[in-house]
Amino acid sequence: MTYFHVAAGILRDNAGRVLISERLCDGPFNGLWEFPGGKIGAGESAADALHRELAEELGVTVTAAQPFIELHHEYPDRTVDLEFFLVTGWQGEPAGLEGQGVRWLNVSELDADVLLPADAPVVDALQQMLS
Repeated sequence: MTYFHVAAGILRDNAGRVLISERLCDGPFNGLWEFPGGKIGAGESAADALHRELAEELGVTVTAAQPFIELHHEYPDRTVDLEFFLVTGWQGEPAGLEGQGVRWLNVSELDADVLLPADAPVVDALQQMLS
């Protein structure tokens, strides 16, 4: 079974909305949405990976982020450990630099059914935090 260690960012704007991005890939996750981020490289911290991934995927420079939640998820063909960060400061306007769609949603509009299965607990945690 393949193992991935991932850092993901929950960008939250001044209006309280969060950013999700469309997943473009081969396989069963194509077309689902996710909190942007990616694999943590060898010798790289989760925070460093977050900064790198958000720069590569969205074209932003993270200026303020704090750990939010850590999750473990097992898919049929892979195991993923995820470290989510609440990102409240960045420079630049987030855009899908890899051709992926991006959209801002109120936390109440987040639908776990359109997100990656591993991201579903994040929706619950965000909704509890903001209620």
